Amino acid sequence: MNKKWQYIENDINKAKEISDKFNISLLTAQIIANKDLDDEKIKIFLEPTRNNFYDPFLLPDMEIAVDRIIKAIENKEKVVIFGDYDVDGITSTTVLKKFLEERGLIVGYHIPNRLKEGYGLNKEAIKQIVDDKATLMITVDCGISGIEDIEYANSLGIDTIVTDHHEPLEELPNAIAVIDPKIQNSKYPFNQLAGVGVVFKLIQGLSKKLGIEEKENLKYLDLVCLGTISDIVPLIDENRVIAKLGLKLIETQRNQGLKSLIISSGYKGINSNTISFGIAPRVNACGRMGFADDALKLFITDDINEIQELTNKLNKYNRERQETEKAIFDEALKEIEQNNELDNEIIVLSNEGWHHGVIGIVSSKITEMYLKPSILLCEENGICKGSGRSIQGLDLHEALCKTSHNLEKYGGHSMAVGLGLKKENLKDFKEEINNYIKTLDIQKAQLVLDIDMNVSLKDLTVNIVKELKKLEPFGEANRMPLFSIKNLKIDSIRALSEGKHLKLRLKDDNIEIDAIGFNLGYLADEYKLGEKVDIVGNLEINSYNGIDSVQMNLKDIR
Repeated sequence: MNKKWQYIENDINKAKEISDKFNISLLTAQIIANKDLDDEKIKIFLEPTRNNFYDPFLLPDMEIAVDRIIKAIENKEKVVIFGDYDVDGITSTTVLKKFLEERGLIVGYHIPNRLKEGYGLNKEAIKQIVDDKATLMITVDCGISGIEDIEYANSLGIDTIVTDHHEPLEELPNAIAVIDPKIQNSKYPFNQLAGVGVVFKLIQGLSKKLGIEEKENLKYLDLVCLGTISDIVPLIDENRVIAKLGLKLIETQRNQGLKSLIISSGYKGINSNTISFGIAPRVNACGRMGFADDALKLFITDDINEIQELTNKLNKYNRERQETEKAIFDEALKEIEQNNELDNEIIVLSNEGWHHGVIGIVSSKITEMYLKPSILLCEENGICKGSGRSIQGLDLHEALCKTSHNLEKYGGHSMAVGLGLKKENLKDFKEEINNYIKTLDIQKAQLVLDIDMNVSLKDLTVNIVKELKKLEPFGEANRMPLFSIKNLKIDSIRALSEGKHLKLRLKDDNIEIDAIGFNLGYLADEYKLGEKVDIVGNLEINSYNGIDSVQMNLKDIR
C-alpha cells in the first residue's frame, strides 16, 4: 500500500522558546510546539498534578446525583450498578462499587452478558434488580440512550442515576440525574471523558460533599487510567491528567489483580502500550467471550489464590478470542472476494456462525486493511447484530441515523457503531447505506503518515530520544511522534521471523542507526546494499548487553 508522507509545518522559533523556557531538548520542544499549547497548558502537559482536575459539580446533574447517593448512604439503601462488559464498563463498575462500599452501602452490580443481552439497559435485568429490593440503580458507561428502559424502571418504583459518556439522543432519559459531559449546554470544560472518567468525577463530587480526604478517590486512578486508555478516548486535557497520574499509581501496583495481569502479560514497563496491548485485550476478552464478571472479580478480590485463578482464566479467554477472531477474519476475506464487496462504498457482511463478541475487532482489521468502512453482523433467530468501523471523514453513526428505519437498534459514534436489524431488512439496509455514502464528498482513503519533523543522525543522542518519554502516555490525539531521516545508505538488510519483519542497519557518513520494520519483511528483496533511502518511524531506545542505542521503529521506507 502506498503511504503518503505529510510533514507538519514546524515553527522553529516557537520550539526554541519552549526549549529554553521548560529546559527540554529542541526535539521534544518541537513536538510540543506542534500541539499549539499556551505556557500554562504546556506545564500541565509535561507535569500534570491532582490540582489540574476540573470541578465535578460543573457536570450536569452532579449535585442531584450526589445528594441522592448520600441519601442512600444515610438510609442504608441497596444500590445496584448497571455496567458494561468492556474495560471501560468493568473499571467503572469496580471503582464505583468499591468507593460506595467503603461508605457503608450495600452495592450489587449487573454487567450484561454480551452474547445474551447485548449492550446497555434491558427490562429483564431491571426487573431482576427491582425484585432484589434495590431502590437506586446507577448506570456506568451506558444509559444515555436507554429512554424506554428507564421509563420502565420508573414504573417499577426504582430511582435511576445515569452516568455515561456516549452521544446523547435528542431526548434525554427521564432519570433523576443524567451525568454526561456531552449533553448539550453542559458547562463542563472537557467533553471527551471515558465512562470511568465520569465515574471518577462522581466519586470526586461525593468526596467533596461528604468531606472525605482527596486520597480516598485518587487511590482509584490506576483503574480509572486503565479504563480511559483502553476506551481510546483522546489522551489530552483531563484525560491526560488521569492517564499520567494513573500510570504512576499502577507502578506502585496497589491493585493486586491488575498487578497479576501485568506480570502474566509479559510486559516489563508500565506505559500506555502495556495497557493497550497487554491488559485491555485480556479484560475485553472476558466480555467478548461472555465472562465479564471474571474481570470485575479480579480487580475486586484480595485473595491471592483467587487472583491467580482469575488471571489464568483471563489469559485463557484471550487465547480463545484470538483463535475465534482469526477464523472469522479468514472467512470474511473470502466473502469479500467472492461477493466483490470492494466495489461497494462500505463492506457489509453477515454470517450465521460468527461470534458476536469478536466481530468488532475483525471489522477494525478489515477497515484498516482495505481503507473502507465496514460492518460485520452475526445472524441469530432472524436478527442480525454486529459492529462497524469507519474511516476518517465518514461519520458512520450519522450514516446509521440516515438509514435507521431499517434498524431495530443502533448506537456509537462517528468511528465505531453497534447495530441490530431483522435479517429481512439486511438487503435494503446494505443498498441504502451504500447509496447514502455515495452522496458524500469523501476523498479516497489513503494511509497518511503525519511526520512531525525531519532529523539527522548527528542530532540523535540516547539522552535526547529518552527525553521523548516526557510526551507519554501516547494514544488517541497524542500519538507517538513520527520522524523522517533522509539520504541514508543501506549497510545491511534482511528479513526476520520467516520473512515477516525487516531489519536494517543504515549509515550517514560514520554514524549508524538500526531500524526494525514490523510486518515489512516483504521489502527485504526490494532494496540493495549501498542504496540510499529515506525512512520514517518512531525513535526508541534499544538496550542490549547493558548498552543503550537509538533505533527506529520503521513505518515506511523509500
